[in-house]
Amino acid sequence: MKMTSVKDLKALCSKLSVLYVEDDIGLREIVLDYLKKLFLNVKSAENGKNGLDEFKRSHFDLVITDIQMPYVNGIEMIEAIKNDSPEQEIIILTAFSESSYFMDAIRLDVSGYVIKPIDFDKINGTLFRVTNKIMAIKENRLYKEELERLVREEVEKNKILEDEKIYNYEQTLIALVKMIERRDTYTGGHSERVAKYCKIIASEMGCAPADCDLIYRAGILHDIGKVVTPDTILLKPGKLEANEYKLIQEHVTAGKQMLEKIPMYKELAYIIGSHHERYDGTGYPNGLSGDAIGVLSRIMIVADAFDAMTTNRIYRARLSKAEALAEIDAHSAKQFDPVVAKYAISALEKIEIDTNSTQMPNGKIEEERFAYFYKDQITGLYNQTYLDLILVQNDSSDIYKYINFISIHNFGNFNQSNGWHDGDILLNTIGLYLMQTFPKYLLFRFEGDDFIILSEEEANIDVPEIEDLLFKASDMLNVSLDIFDIKAKEISSLLKFQEILSYRNRDIHQ
Repeated sequence: MKMTSVKDLKALCSKLSVLYVEDDIGLREIVLDYLKKLFLNVKSAENGKNGLDEFKRSHFDLVITDIQMPYVNGIEMIEAIKNDSPEQEIIILTAFSESSYFMDAIRLDVSGYVIKPIDFDKINGTLFRVTNKIMAIKENRLYKEELERLVREEVEKNKILEDEKIYNYEQTLIALVKMIERRDTYTGGHSERVAKYCKIIASEMGCAPADCDLIYRAGILHDIGKVVTPDTILLKPGKLEANEYKLIQEHVTAGKQMLEKIPMYKELAYIIGSHHERYDGTGYPNGLSGDAIGVLSRIMIVADAFDAMTTNRIYRARLSKAEALAEIDAHSAKQFDPVVAKYAISALEKIEIDTNSTQMPNGKIEEERFAYFYKDQITGLYNQTYLDLILVQNDSSDIYKYINFISIHNFGNFNQSNGWHDGDILLNTIGLYLMQTFPKYLLFRFEGDDFIILSEEEANIDVPEIEDLLFKASDMLNVSLDIFDIKAKEISSLLKFQEILSYRNRDIHQ
């Protein structure tokens, strides 16, 4: 694991506690010394019985344990811990790789399984994944607690007059919506568009004016539960991991619970609470189906999906209005109520959609948000994930014409001779050179020691100048430049480009 990743791991672990259970005293001391460099609080035990006693005395964010131990083995200890704390994060560190132990680990919902002998790179990777999950859950819990505190404070303040209470409730909700908008500009615009589409569909269906106004207000507030969603998930521009998706799903229940405590918003809470259900019963949070989902909620489900489809997302281009309506028709009686879908298609055919709505960065703050997710930490250039997203978008926009592929040769040997630290310094130097030389182009670090310049026209790349830069570091390094015509090569994704490189490399070595 690279030094930057170790630093990230230390930052994650520095506020966490860990219990390490291992009967081999020599191994226990080695691993303990390492864990103490990462975690705030580290305790150990020499067998499962003592480990269980230690766990009962203190709360630990993470438990790491061997399996085969005297008195009480690791599996028995894990079963006892899970009985008391079902959500406890546990990593098994053992020499046993038999399938029976793997099955026990799966049955007990163990977070990680690392096979001895000790490989700290593997341990680091498992720790990074598990502690990331722990911190995300902690952050979500803090958001919930803070939200509850804010709501209690607001309720206590507004007991004097009924009119004052209503006014303050309105202002509180508007402030919460504005706070979400400031955190995530897409959510703000999305809420306004969904509210508009809801009212248009409800009117087309012949709903009473009061219901049309009601669903418009519900549309404005339908994502208010995202106030409890951690920034690391809400602001992530790309696709979510499975555990992140589960956390963001909680915004539905959070929003419903927030609003249903306010008498004047109980009807809104009812609508919002089902806006991610599906007509066929496969939605969330309650798996409702058919008429068990309120009619206004069924309208919002279509409106919400229509806006999501017709908005440019960072990981995919928007659909046209006709394409989105075709999707609604295709998913009628599955995701959508067939009656609502029919009226929605009729109503939404008549509207103009905002083709400029996007998740792309707009201003310095959002550029910094992108930097958090899509910048390479060593070079300051964009990473491969962002390259894939840009290539996918470029397949329809056709903005970029050329991939200028700069390959640094013998960099692995340079790292072996000079160490990773000097290698990182050289990569950073190359990154700075490219940023200063090509400020108008998109620049990427690619597969460790190569670089890509994405340009709208042929870039004037001075290869000898890059060679001079490398020669100052070592005479074993050299560079080559390949230019790929994106349209001619039909490069529509990172995978497609990697396939082209693979064919090229095969031809070179034949």
